[in-house]
Amino acid sequence: MLVVQLARLSGDLPYDCDVHLVEPRPVPGPGLAYTARRPEYLLNVRSQFLSAFPDQPDHFQNWLRLTSPEICQQEFCSRQSYGRYLQQLVSQVLEWPSLNGFRFTWHNQAAQSVQVHPTSQVATVQLQDGTRVPSEYVVLALGNFPPSPPASRNTDYLHHANYHGNPWAQGALRNIGTHDTVLLIGTGLTAIDVLLGLRTDGHQGVVTAVSGHGRWPAAHKFQEAAYPDFYADELRGADTVLAVLHIIRRHIRAAEAQGINWRTVLDAIRPHLGSIWAAWPQLEQARFLRHLAGIWSVLRHRSPPQNAATVQEMMRTGQLQQEIGRVKDIVPMTNNLRVTIQKGQEPPRQLMARHVITCTGPLLDYSRIQEPVVGSLRESGHLQPDTLHLGIRTDAHGALLDARGQASAVLFTLGPSRRPDFFESTAVPELREQAVALATELGKRLRAPAVGA
Repeated sequence: MLVVQLARLSGDLPYDCDVHLVEPRPVPGPGLAYTARRPEYLLNVRSQFLSAFPDQPDHFQNWLRLTSPEICQQEFCSRQSYGRYLQQLVSQVLEWPSLNGFRFTWHNQAAQSVQVHPTSQVATVQLQDGTRVPSEYVVLALGNFPPSPPASRNTDYLHHANYHGNPWAQGALRNIGTHDTVLLIGTGLTAIDVLLGLRTDGHQGVVTAVSGHGRWPAAHKFQEAAYPDFYADELRGADTVLAVLHIIRRHIRAAEAQGINWRTVLDAIRPHLGSIWAAWPQLEQARFLRHLAGIWSVLRHRSPPQNAATVQEMMRTGQLQQEIGRVKDIVPMTNNLRVTIQKGQEPPRQLMARHVITCTGPLLDYSRIQEPVVGSLRESGHLQPDTLHLGIRTDAHGALLDARGQASAVLFTLGPSRRPDFFESTAVPELREQAVALATELGKRLRAPAVGA
């Protein structure tokens, strides 16, 4: 999205600038979330909210009408359709220079390191094949990383053929037999996708889903009535979690009295979620993460109604079973895996399954991410993980902060890595706004006397 927004920058003079897109996947654009060629994987946001361009809200819907035969049930399209949309946008940028003077080059490989030169405002990006790309600006658009191992007591299970630590890895679930038992760790959107994939592939074995709270994402529900935005009048400046919670609950009760669903109330304040988060001192942010982040994820990141109905049907027939508890240990047992879970202070219990799949969501803690580029910048002091383990410390423009809190003139980031500033920093409406803002900021800096790329 940043590449596409750079190509749209306007100005009186051309930028005369080279942009290098480093992306090791087979095609640039879809990324991890939208690469899977599985029509059962649905977007969890209605198509009218997924345009890549904030100023053209109908862009994705118009693209669907012109290019895709897909009929989106209840306006929830497949993720592979959105992947094609993004791929087409990026390919158009890569095929020829933009009218504003940007020239785009795709390197189909991974970056190994980023070295920032101490005496000049330039960095060198070294690619996997040894190519070195000198750059005045480097943007880390790294997306999400695979989940961390769910149990650390004994890590032998990590090498077992039937343990699947990353359900999105190529061919990750292909060795699951039709009648094999499966245990899912997590009950969020990733777990729902795995269930849908198994069901489509004809899987008939029992699936057990384990989570600490036992809640599945709430289902979307269409409601024509809108709810007024009450951020400016009541939420602006509210600096405690409890104060915000009281205000939102009061409005939910008022909405229900008018026949308006609670979902509409939360949607009314969505544009302000970053401001609400930023108004909390770090102590309050930590309190929210401890006590409310789990239920917030269930209510905020909802599932398409047809997906939620599938989960309920599988539970009704007994194919899907649910256990509440935290995973304490996973032990390989030849063909099976033995999983020990514990709920609160209750005695531990042991579950047995042929396959175990981690569906706990991405690893956010940049002090633990081992990606070469992240590691090299962290070791050199240019990348600072935040203290709440949500992402990277940055300034208001997305420039990385060093150990002294100084903003880099070279290194920037956007997307999930900016969760410390926005908390909500993974969905398309937030990502496209960040892409527009960062493209505009880089455009301003490129107009400065030392112009480069």
